[in-house]
Amino acid sequence: MSKPPLILNNVSKSFGGKQAVKDVSFTIRAGEVVGFLGPNGAGKTTTIRMALGLIPPDSGEVALFGDAPGENAFGRIGFLPEERGLYKKQTARESIAHMARLNGLPKGEAFTLADSLLDRYGLSEAKRKKNKDMSKGMAQKVQLLSAIAHNPEFYILDEPFSGLDPVNQQVLEGIVSEIASRGATIIFSTHVMEHAERLCDRIILMGGGRVVFDGSTELALSKAPRRLMIASEDERLEAHMQPFAKSIEARKDGGLMVTLEDEAQPQKILESCVAAKIPLTRFEPRSPTLHEAFVALVGDEVRADMQQSADREESHAEDNTMKAEH
Repeated sequence: MSKPPLILNNVSKSFGGKQAVKDVSFTIRAGEVVGFLGPNGAGKTTTIRMALGLIPPDSGEVALFGDAPGENAFGRIGFLPEERGLYKKQTARESIAHMARLNGLPKGEAFTLADSLLDRYGLSEAKRKKNKDMSKGMAQKVQLLSAIAHNPEFYILDEPFSGLDPVNQQVLEGIVSEIASRGATIIFSTHVMEHAERLCDRIILMGGGRVVFDGSTELALSKAPRRLMIASEDERLEAHMQPFAKSIEARKDGGLMVTLEDEAQPQKILESCVAAKIPLTRFEPRSPTLHEAFVALVGDEVRADMQQSADREESHAEDNTMKAEH
C-alpha cells in the first residue's frame, strides 16, 4: 500500500519564545478532502509550512509521502500559500506555465495547459493580461490554477477563499470540488466554516496551537447544540418549554429560540404542545452548523477569536462586493 501523503507526529514550533504549534499530530490519507480550520493565529499556516519543509519543527516528525519533506515530493504537491504572489509583469498564461515548468512540465506543454485551464475556468480574456492589471478575484483564480496546473496528487491550499467576494468564493469552491471529484487529496485551511461544511468529509480544528477536534464533518456537526424556533400566541409556551430546554432566548419577532436538552426530541415537544392545547404559529428545528459546533468545542478565548475572524472576513467580502458593483 502507498504511504499517506502527510503524517505529522507531535510537531511543535515556537517563535521568539511564544509557542505557535503544540504537539500537533494528524494523518492525511489519500483521496481525502480535509478542512483545516481555526481562527487567525491558531497555528494553521505554521503547521502547513512545517508539513512542506519550509520551516523545521522544534520537535516532532513530518512525513511527506513517507519521507522527510524534500525531493521525494517534487511535482506531487500543488501549494497555494497564504501570501498571494504573482509576478506583476507576467501575464496569466505565463504565470501558470511558469509554475507548471517548475514542477517538471516541458515549455510547450506548459503553455498549452495554461491556455486550456484559462479557457476551462472562464478566464480566456485574462490570458495576455498582466497580473498587475487584474482584479484581486481574477488574480487569486490565476494563482490557484498555477498551483493545480501540473495535476499533482496532493493539494495544500492555505486560506484560498480569504478576502474574496461571495461570487469569487463560489467560483473557487467549484474548482476545489472539481479537483476533489478526480480523487485528489486536498487539505485547505480557512477560518470560515461554511466552506468546509460544503466541501469536506473530514475536519481538523486548531485552537491555541493545538488540535482540538479531528473527525468527520458529520461527527463535528453532532457536537453542535440542537435548536428549535417555536412561536405561539399562547402565553404558556415559554413555561411549557422549560423542561426541554438548556436555554430559551426571546426573539424580536415574538418567537423563542430554544437550545434543547440532550435527550429532548422535537417530535415529543410537538406532541406535548398539542396535548397541552398550545396552538403553534411556528415550529422549526434548526440544522446545526459547523460554526455552532466549533463554538461548543473550543474555549472562550478561541471562541472570541473565531467570531472576530468571521466578522472581519464578512466585512472584507462586503467591501469587495461593493467595489465590484462600482
